[in-house]
Amino acid sequence: MSITLDFVDKTVLVIGGTSGINRGIASLFAEHGARVAVASRSQEKVDDTVASLKNLGAQSMGFTVDVRDAEAVKKGVMEVHENYGELDVVVSGAAGNFVATAMGMSANGFRAVVDIDLMGTFHVMQAVYPCLKKPGASVINISAPQAFIPMEAQSHVCAAKAGVDMLTRTLAMEWGPEGIRVNSIVPGPIENTEGMKRLAPSAEILEQVKESVPLKRLGSTEDIGNACLFLGSPMGDYINGAVIPVDGGWSQNGTGVMRSALSDFAQGTVK
Repeated sequence: MSITLDFVDKTVLVIGGTSGINRGIASLFAEHGARVAVASRSQEKVDDTVASLKNLGAQSMGFTVDVRDAEAVKKGVMEVHENYGELDVVVSGAAGNFVATAMGMSANGFRAVVDIDLMGTFHVMQAVYPCLKKPGASVINISAPQAFIPMEAQSHVCAAKAGVDMLTRTLAMEWGPEGIRVNSIVPGPIENTEGMKRLAPSAEILEQVKESVPLKRLGSTEDIGNACLFLGSPMGDYINGAVIPVDGGWSQNGTGVMRSALSDFAQGTVK
């Protein structure tokens, strides 16, 4: 049997798909023939991304939404469903982060990250479920190493992303009987992304991060996109409830220098 990564006549929705890793994922699905819808909070970014995807030859649309607004998420997803039909692949990647210790952030700051990362993922899951192809849909949540590696100055993200991975595992059990697969991808340090700019703000730290990866390189958005293509294709038909690091082996050493850098930050701000 020959299997190719062909997404012609498939509908892909990427939440948070107008920047960074998620935009790279959307572009890769477009290059492989999919109809691609994207969503984010910025109308300007949505318009720019949709135009870019169309330039790749894809049928594309987008909508603006704050994933913290459950009803708005449902409305946007339904618009995609009405235009493109059942959803074959959903990538949920909206996220928020900043560097702060538990005692150095407000309750509102902690809540904001939990609301975007965890509650936002829950809202997306509830919104897409009625629109998923059954059987056959693949749902992919974008997680983070903080889900299973504790890091100082990242308590909010650690808590939120751990919740995302447990939501992934639970939905894999609840939706599996209908032929829906739900998995998480855990990106490592990805070059030219906003997340890396926040966590490795200097060229020196960025180089140290690269050296801490066993493969001795930073990842690319295409690396994460390729993993999504695999999970969204027939090649991934028996993968369900998995949390898959795509990080060059970075998490094997506890993310190395990143934890040290965050620890230094924490020690410098906690009195």
